[in-house]
Amino acid sequence: RSPIHGRGLFCKRNIDAGEMVIEYSGNVIRSILTDKREKYYDSKGIGCYMFRIDDSEVVDATMHGNAARFINHSCEPNCYSRVINIDGQKHIVIFAMRKIYRGEELTYDYKFP
Repeated sequence: RSPIHGRGLFCKRNIDAGEMVIEYSGNVIRSILTDKREKYYDSKGIGCYMFRIDDSEVVDATMHGNAARFINHSCEPNCYSRVINIDGQKHIVIFAMRKIYRGEELTYDYKFP
Protein backbone atom coordinates (compact mmCIF):
# COMPACT_ATOMS: atom_id res chain seq x y z
CA ARG A 1 0.00 0.00 0.00
CA SER A 2 1.14 3.48 -0.82
CA PRO A 3 1.11 6.32 1.69
CA ILE A 4 0.34 8.58 -1.29
CA HIS A 5 -2.72 6.80 -2.72
CA GLY A 6 -3.96 3.20 -2.93
CA ARG A 7 -1.42 0.97 -4.57
CA GLY A 8 2.04 2.16 -5.43
CA LEU A 9 5.14 0.86 -7.17
CA PHE A 10 8.23 0.46 -5.03
CA CYS A 11 11.87 0.14 -6.01
CA LYS A 12 13.34 -3.39 -5.64
CA ARG A 13 16.94 -2.23 -6.11
CA ASN A 14 18.85 1.03 -6.21
CA ILE A 15 18.36 2.88 -9.52
CA ASP A 16 20.80 5.52 -10.78
CA ALA A 17 19.73 8.94 -12.06
CA GLY A 18 18.86 8.80 -15.76
CA GLU A 19 18.38 5.03 -15.74
CA MET A 20 15.32 3.56 -17.43
CA VAL A 21 12.93 2.30 -14.74
CA ILE A 22 10.02 0.76 -16.67
CA GLU A 23 7.93 1.11 -19.80
CA TYR A 24 4.28 2.07 -19.31
CA SER A 25 2.54 -0.61 -21.34
CA GLY A 26 -1.04 -1.37 -22.29
CA ASN A 27 -3.40 -1.08 -25.24
CA VAL A 28 -2.80 1.91 -27.50
CA ILE A 29 -6.15 3.53 -28.32
CA ARG A 30 -7.28 6.67 -30.10
CA SER A 31 -7.72 9.64 -27.75
CA ILE A 32 -11.32 10.05 -28.86
CA LEU A 33 -12.18 6.73 -27.13
CA THR A 34 -10.87 7.66 -23.68
CA ASP A 35 -14.07 9.26 -22.34
CA LYS A 36 -16.15 6.25 -23.38
CA ARG A 37 -13.71 3.82 -21.76
CA GLU A 38 -13.45 5.88 -18.57
CA LYS A 39 -17.25 5.91 -18.23
CA TYR A 40 -17.38 2.15 -18.78
CA TYR A 41 -14.67 1.46 -16.19
CA ASP A 42 -16.38 3.80 -13.72
CA SER A 43 -19.74 2.03 -14.23
CA LYS A 44 -18.05 -1.29 -13.38
CA GLY A 45 -16.14 0.10 -10.38
CA ILE A 46 -12.81 -0.47 -12.12
CA GLY A 47 -9.90 1.92 -11.53
CA CYS A 48 -8.83 3.58 -14.77
CA TYR A 49 -5.16 3.73 -15.80
CA MET A 50 -4.50 5.77 -18.95
CA PHE A 51 -1.44 7.71 -20.11
CA ARG A 52 -1.54 10.13 -23.04
CA ILE A 53 1.11 9.54 -25.70
CA ASP A 54 0.15 12.58 -27.79
CA ASP A 55 -2.98 14.38 -29.01
CA SER A 56 -4.19 11.34 -30.94
CA GLU A 57 -3.13 8.29 -28.90
CA VAL A 58 -3.39 7.06 -25.31
CA VAL A 59 -2.07 3.94 -23.59
CA ASP A 60 -4.90 2.24 -21.70
CA ALA A 61 -3.27 0.05 -19.04
CA THR A 62 -6.48 -0.63 -17.13
CA MET A 63 -7.05 -4.22 -18.25
CA HIS A 64 -3.79 -5.13 -20.00
CA GLY A 65 -1.08 -3.02 -18.42
CA ASN A 66 2.00 -3.68 -16.35
CA ALA A 67 3.13 -2.51 -12.92
CA ALA A 68 3.94 0.98 -14.26
CA ARG A 69 0.23 1.84 -13.95
CA PHE A 70 0.65 1.86 -10.16
CA ILE A 71 3.21 4.69 -10.14
CA ASN A 72 1.60 7.55 -8.23
CA HIS A 73 1.68 11.29 -8.87
CA SER A 74 3.96 13.61 -6.93
CA CYS A 75 4.72 17.30 -7.26
CA GLU A 76 8.24 16.34 -6.13
CA PRO A 77 8.76 13.17 -8.18
CA ASN A 78 11.76 10.87 -8.40
CA CYS A 79 10.95 9.81 -11.99
CA TYR A 80 9.93 11.42 -15.27
CA SER A 81 8.29 10.09 -18.42
CA ARG A 82 9.32 10.38 -22.05
CA VAL A 83 7.69 9.27 -25.27
CA ILE A 84 10.32 7.32 -27.20
CA ASN A 85 9.97 6.39 -30.87
CA ILE A 86 11.34 2.91 -31.64
CA ASP A 87 11.00 1.69 -35.23
CA GLY A 88 8.00 3.95 -35.80
CA GLN A 89 6.21 2.86 -32.61
CA LYS A 90 5.75 5.30 -29.72
CA HIS A 91 6.53 4.01 -26.24
CA ILE A 92 6.11 5.71 -22.86
CA VAL A 93 9.22 5.11 -20.79
CA ILE A 94 9.78 6.08 -17.16
CA PHE A 95 13.29 7.21 -16.14
CA ALA A 96 14.86 7.98 -12.77
CA MET A 97 15.17 11.71 -12.16
CA ARG A 98 17.67 11.13 -9.36
CA LYS A 99 19.15 8.16 -7.53
CA ILE A 100 16.27 6.08 -6.16
CA TYR A 101 16.89 3.73 -3.27
CA ARG A 102 15.55 0.23 -2.70
CA GLY A 103 12.16 0.37 -0.97
CA GLU A 104 11.40 3.93 -2.10
CA GLU A 105 8.08 4.55 -3.84
CA LEU A 106 8.35 5.52 -7.51
CA THR A 107 6.53 8.72 -8.48
CA TYR A 108 6.26 11.11 -11.40
CA ASP A 109 4.38 14.32 -12.15
CA TYR A 110 1.14 13.54 -14.00
CA LYS A 111 1.19 17.18 -15.21
CA PHE A 112 -2.42 17.90 -14.31
CA PRO A 113 -3.67 21.18 -15.81
